[in-house]
Amino acid sequence: MNTLLTYGTRIVVFALIAYSVAVFTEQRRKLITNTVTTFMTAGIILDITATVFMITGSSNTPFTLHGFLGYSSLLGMLIDTILIWRHRLYAGAGTAVPVRLHLYSRYAYIWWVLAFLTGGALVLFK
Repeated sequence: MNTLLTYGTRIVVFALIAYSVAVFTEQRRKLITNTVTTFMTAGIILDITATVFMITGSSNTPFTLHGFLGYSSLLGMLIDTILIWRHRLYAGAGTAVPVRLHLYSRYAYIWWVLAFLTGGALVLFK
């Protein structure tokens, strides 16, 4: 594996950790706290960085099944982050999460983890 793919792989693991902290905190407390917004923002930054590294480091076309899953899950988490920030800016920190946003966060995270796992499975079975 070349250097860019190695860095991308390591960075995406940190994105997983950041997303997990944010989503589990939000799901458990049902509040949008500073922890949630900080870790969601860090997760997005790390995820975008990892995606750029993996695209540049890969000899494959970016339009593969894993690419589609990865881009769509990144988009899902980006939308989730924007919605969480929007709610926090309008309602304030420490406010209750609306039910629909609470569910969306859960489903976007599950989709992202599935994309993460398919990437690992592709490397494992290659």
